[in-house]
Formats: sequence, C-alpha cells, structure tokens
Amino acid sequence: MKRAFCFVTFLVFAISLFCAPPISAEEIRLLLLPKPQTDGGRPLMQVLKDRSSSRSFSQEKLSAQTLSNLLWAAFGINRPAGKRTAPSAMDHQEIDIYVATAEGLYLYEAGSQSLKLIKSDDIRALTGRQDYVKDAYASLIYVADFSRMGNIQKEEKELFSAADTGFISQNVYLYCASERLATVVRGLVDRQTLARTMNLRPDQKIILAQSVGHARK
Repeated sequence: MKRAFCFVTFLVFAISLFCAPPISAEEIRLLLLPKPQTDGGRPLMQVLKDRSSSRSFSQEKLSAQTLSNLLWAAFGINRPAGKRTAPSAMDHQEIDIYVATAEGLYLYEAGSQSLKLIKSDDIRALTGRQDYVKDAYASLIYVADFSRMGNIQKEEKELFSAADTGFISQNVYLYCASERLATVVRGLVDRQTLARTMNLRPDQKIILAQSVGHARK
C-alpha cells in the first residue's frame, strides 16, 4: 500500500512537471519588481534642502524594494491611462530608462513595474568617462525614442526630450535626497560607444546618465 502511494505521488509530480506550460524566454528575462511604496518619504521642503550631487559611491547593493521605489518615482505610472510621475511634451513618453548594474543591463517597464533584461554584461564603466561610474550600484541611462514623437521637427524632438529627461532626473534626485542615497546626473558620456553596446536603433538617442547608490562612508 505504501509503495502504491509513493508511486502515485511520483506519477502526479511527473505529470505536473512535464504537462506544465513552458516558461518562455521572455518570462525568464523579465524581473518583476515589488509594488512601489508610495506612502513614505520625508517632507518636500526638507528633501529640497538636502538635494545634492554626490560622486562618492560604495558598492553596496540597493534592495529590490528601493530600486522599485526609485524607478517609480523617476517615471512610474501614478494615474489612470498610463499617466506618469514626470511630464513629457505632448504626452509622448519618449524617454526610456535603462538600468546598468553589475548583474546586467535592464530596461524599466513602467506598465508592469518590471525590469527587462537586455544583456547580462556589466557595462557600468561605459556609461560615463568618470572613474566612479563603475562603483555606483546603478547607472540610469536616459534614452529618447524619437519614433514616438510623431512628425515634429528634429530640433523640437531634441529640445523636448532633453527637458523631459531633466524632469525625470530631478525626480530621482528628490527620491535619493529623501532616502539619503547618493546620485549625480552626468552628460560626459561616450554616446556612440554606449549606443553600440546597448544595440540602440538610429532613432534612439542617449540624453544623459545618472549614477545612483549608497554613499561611501
């Protein structure tokens, strides 16, 4: 009787294993983040008082919850119909946030609050010409997708995407000030080399990068 029970248990396990729907490569490459915590933080005026740039980073990791909160604050969905925490010209929402960490390069997907793995290489050192960029936990790379901006002139695309990146990077500054994290936004980037490494299309343009992490003590 005991042997029969063990055989049936094994048979059920085998059936569940081999008959379960296969996990797609896309699902393996998608890292779901915790739900962002939107009820915390310090008072705005104190955060503005403490907002600053820091170029000294430790290699301590950010928790998944902190990273989720940070990316939501930067450009997450905060209202129905996909409205975001930062404005964008004509609601084009053309700025993508790529996240470079030691584990790889990811694309922030606001709709699912997740990170999509782009490549498994650590490319942080390529996200700026400064020595400290390789030490910070993450480099956020702000990429404008001009294909989302319709038929407006190229000069307007460049102007609007630069302004929209500024709104997002300031959100990151304010979140970091609230959580006492270190951050600095950077324009000194070898854009051509980085774009090739990220496999960007010709109509995608790197605007700025921003290092985020714990301050070196």
